[in-house]
Amino acid sequence: MPSKSMSVTVTRRPSEVFAFLADAENDARWRPSVLEIRRVDGRGLGARYHQVLKGPGRRPIDADIVVDDFEPDTRIGFKTTTGPVRPSGRYDITPAGAGSNVTLTLNAELRGAKRLMSGMVAKSMAAEVAALTKLKEVLEAP
Repeated sequence: MPSKSMSVTVTRRPSEVFAFLADAENDARWRPSVLEIRRVDGRGLGARYHQVLKGPGRRPIDADIVVDDFEPDTRIGFKTTTGPVRPSGRYDITPAGAGSNVTLTLNAELRGAKRLMSGMVAKSMAAEVAALTKLKEVLEAP
């Protein structure tokens, strides 16, 4: 089961970081893999988003998500509901001095023939968590 995690420290309060991440439509501002993302329904726990990502060969892949864990200013969990691979993930936000520590963890359970894609999935997940450096830049911009 591929799994990746990364953390960054951002000079913004946990409530600010949480508010930004809680609206997944902001993902297009910092995740280079996002071609399109829009809210379909709800806010907070149960919110659903239609998402299109750059896939292999830069082909578009639907990767809709639903928020399945929502603890204000602390944690946002999500799972992918469409696409060939359906990872789950979580943002953990903790106070760090005058700012926040943000950790993104992704997991994908690959069964059957999909296990053959584990290397490609791990590489994609590594790129997703590495994008946290861009999140830091966006949140710290004046």
